[in-house]
Amino acid sequence: MPQLTLHSPVGEITLSEEDGAIVSLDWGRSMENKSTPLLRKAKGQLDRYFDGKLKDFDLPLKPQGTEYQKRVWQAMCKIPYGRTKTYGDLAAALKSASRAVGGACGANHIPIIIPCHRVLAANGKLGGYSGEGGLDTKTALLQLEGAILSGI
Repeated sequence: MPQLTLHSPVGEITLSEEDGAIVSLDWGRSMENKSTPLLRKAKGQLDRYFDGKLKDFDLPLKPQGTEYQKRVWQAMCKIPYGRTKTYGDLAAALKSASRAVGGACGANHIPIIIPCHRVLAANGKLGGYSGEGGLDTKTALLQLEGAILSGI
């Protein structure tokens, strides 16, 4: 599976491609970097995102998960750059439960591009974040987007 590592403000991240689609974004360095046109395109979009110049990713994605998880991830992709929703907001839209939405967020294999960092707890707290750095990374991503100004 081709992989490409890039440096970012939230650490080194590695993109993986399979069958012409991005299947994962992981923290850390891949031992075998193999550039493809899609991985270069994804790297360029992530670089522009971290520079504050890209608000919407345009990449073929193929996240692995249950049909329910895929529905949650599709809903997360509709949350605009710089905005947030709560687990409850997504649960209500999907006629589901907040805890199930949280589980799907935690199972997201393509964070940042599928923006699980934009989902917060009902009380205005950050909730959780499964990416490396946990809530510090979630806060950094939300601040980058201007969704959180201070006081978190």
